[in-house]
Amino acid sequence: MVIVGVRFKDVGKVYYFDPDKFTEGELSQGTAVIVETGRGAEYGIIALEKRDCDVRGLTQPIRKVLRIASPEDTQQEIANLKREEEAKEICLDKIKAHKLEMHLVDVELTFDLSKVIFFFTADGRVDFRELVKDLAATFRMRIELRQIGVRDEAKMLSGIGICGRVLCCSSFLDEFQPVSIKSAKDQGLSLNPTKISGICGKLMCCLKYEEETYAHLLKGMPGVGDLVRTPNGDGDVLSINILRQTAKIAVRAKNGDDPVTDVYSVSDIKILEHRPQCERNCNCPKCKKDNEK
Repeated sequence: MVIVGVRFKDVGKVYYFDPDKFTEGELSQGTAVIVETGRGAEYGIIALEKRDCDVRGLTQPIRKVLRIASPEDTQQEIANLKREEEAKEICLDKIKAHKLEMHLVDVELTFDLSKVIFFFTADGRVDFRELVKDLAATFRMRIELRQIGVRDEAKMLSGIGICGRVLCCSSFLDEFQPVSIKSAKDQGLSLNPTKISGICGKLMCCLKYEEETYAHLLKGMPGVGDLVRTPNGDGDVLSINILRQTAKIAVRAKNGDDPVTDVYSVSDIKILEHRPQCERNCNCPKCKKDNEK
């Protein structure tokens, strides 16, 4: 099926639509269009031009591009953005009046002004039934209050990360990818939460960028504590350098002298036994046995 990709926000998710009767030249990248969505007609920008796509992998229904946006449509979209700012101020006053423990993040108006959506964060469940009634009486349109997570909040509000750049989620990431602590471990990063967490408090999205590369480089590498064989004898791995593909090894002396520490290329060593490094002051049987030696 032939589709086009449309974004409704500058750094938002790309949604797919049926270009219907429009030719490829008419729906070039950056063209403003009016499309049919689940909540009515919406104003969006073409992000992906016409292309063939296997729609079996898409979960959303493929709706149609209704028309290319006219100057009047663009003016209405600009006016809607101003109305959103006004709606936000009104909602903030209403939240304060109802003494609700919630933080209003953003407001969205549908293009046809049939619905207004308020995005908020809260520590727990919030009983906002009276607030909805109050807002409905004020705006005289359908009201939706949607609770979002801290990552979505950071994306909407934007900010500066610890790298000194604008947040990835608000500058170019259109979708969030799951990030695990394993990514930080594989990359040899400090597991201090303040150093690997973004301003949203979750693990930084950029930990995902090089995950595949590090996973590839770690294949065949020894772990800290492993028993390995080097050209100079058997020894214990003290540390590894993933990018340089080297390992710092304490080679055991045959005559009982102190181990000789040196750096070896991974290609020059052979892993004899995986011995995962235990936590400090560990009392497991294996560590007790090693301590007795």
